[in-house]
Amino acid sequence: MVRSRSSADPWAQPVEVAVVGAGPVGMTAAALLAARGVKVALVERNAATSEEPKAISIDDEALRIYQSAGVAERLVRIVVPGTGTRYYSASGEPVFHARSATPFHLGHPFKNPFAQPDLERELHAHLAAQPDVAIRMATTLTGITQHDDEVELRCEANADGPVRLRARYVLGCDGGRSTVRELLGIGMTGRSYEDVWLVADVLEDPHDERYGMHHGDPRRPHVIVPGLGGRCRYEFLLHPGECLAGVRPPFELVRALLAPYRPLNPEQVERAVTYRFNAVVANRWRDGRVFLLGDAAHMMPPFAGQGLNSGIRDAANLCWKIADRLEGRLAESALDTYEAERRPHAEATVRLSTRLGRIVMTTDPRFARRRDRLVKQALRTDVGREFFEHMRYRPEHRYATGLLLPDSRYPVGVPIAQPRAFDNAQRKVRMLDEIIGSGWTLAGVGVDATHFEHAWSLTEWLDPVRVDVTVSERMASNTTGPPTLIDVDGGLDATFAPYQGTFVLLRPDRFVAAAWRPGETPDLAGPLRRAHSAEPAALAG
Repeated sequence: MVRSRSSADPWAQPVEVAVVGAGPVGMTAAALLAARGVKVALVERNAATSEEPKAISIDDEALRIYQSAGVAERLVRIVVPGTGTRYYSASGEPVFHARSATPFHLGHPFKNPFAQPDLERELHAHLAAQPDVAIRMATTLTGITQHDDEVELRCEANADGPVRLRARYVLGCDGGRSTVRELLGIGMTGRSYEDVWLVADVLEDPHDERYGMHHGDPRRPHVIVPGLGGRCRYEFLLHPGECLAGVRPPFELVRALLAPYRPLNPEQVERAVTYRFNAVVANRWRDGRVFLLGDAAHMMPPFAGQGLNSGIRDAANLCWKIADRLEGRLAESALDTYEAERRPHAEATVRLSTRLGRIVMTTDPRFARRRDRLVKQALRTDVGREFFEHMRYRPEHRYATGLLLPDSRYPVGVPIAQPRAFDNAQRKVRMLDEIIGSGWTLAGVGVDATHFEHAWSLTEWLDPVRVDVTVSERMASNTTGPPTLIDVDGGLDATFAPYQGTFVLLRPDRFVAAAWRPGETPDLAGPLRRAHSAEPAALAG
């Protein structure tokens, strides 16, 4: 077990951000904020990080987010560099393997099984070493009072009794039974499902595949996800009367379910639980200076493997905005774009997870046979193979509104890839995010260096890093301007091909905020007016 240690006392004076909940999403948010120099207090009701292996997969987008927080190298040690998910028919026949269309598109392996206790230990160890993070375990939130310029949290600490904490902002990352959400009186919309599933995490397992397996057998739909070091996750739909939700399943039931795959003794069962799935979204994600993230904001069935990943995306969207707000770059109202940007994708992911469960995990034999027949027919076509094998059924993660300037000529509101590039200034090959850092970026794509001055004048309040991106296998034309990035394997050219001859403004979360041609004067202050408007009193705080 990992127990908290911190030389800082978060109760002595106000902090900039208080994070309630030291699960994976809360610690991710704290790490992202600390990487931007924000002073954080992390409050957790449990005395130690969890030993429960709940979440089991993080994707390439999440690993890129952890890269920006400075913890990706730690986490690579605890994951299986995964290759996606293989789906099986009602008869147990492999049907298709869903994987990334472009390997290493975001600079990391695509879908990576892991054990949540390992993840929490690594995140906690990283945070404990950060001077701007104070961790308070065994501390239960009991009340929230909001003021004009701060929030007061009332807590009950096991060691010290009642304590209070003041913060500029509060992030509620305290899970599906969120105390923060309850204290704010925020409801959730959606539904819970009557089906009961048994989840067993076992040790010394023979499965060594680098992919998850979804078995669409209507007699007993189930999922298998191998992990590191002989760990393996099994999930089985239970029949009526086998075990109630929330009741610890008897070992004999667990052993019988796993019998087709392996023998089992009690010492090899790390965890066995029964539960029902929820598909719900909080009615609002912001209340004054308090925000909801992760399961506190949305819960979904596990069939798309996106529960934790969606929470990590929440943190990536919100934390840089809070950091920029505290630095004076963004106005208070810019924080409203967190929910405006993230809610549509989270809701779409909840719907996808529900739909996948209904289709892949059906118990209707006739429906299962029809499903298998239609999928096999589709896989005989190029369009069908692309749809299933490259998971075109997943909702596209892009923003239509928010802190961006939509333009029909160029892809805006989309995440940029992370190719490798030769950094002409450092004379080395590096990944894109290592070159441009964690703030805003102004990239000139195949434009003359003389145009940078005007482009810089349009964006200078954001203090962006400036880079010159060469295209079409040409050498750098400037020697005194911004650092130049040169393609080494086709990835840089492919990434910036839609923006040839433009300036591209990248947000700190690597989404494209705007693109325009040299000589144009885009109205960046239009979509960013709320961010750029002066609020001296608030900024002074």
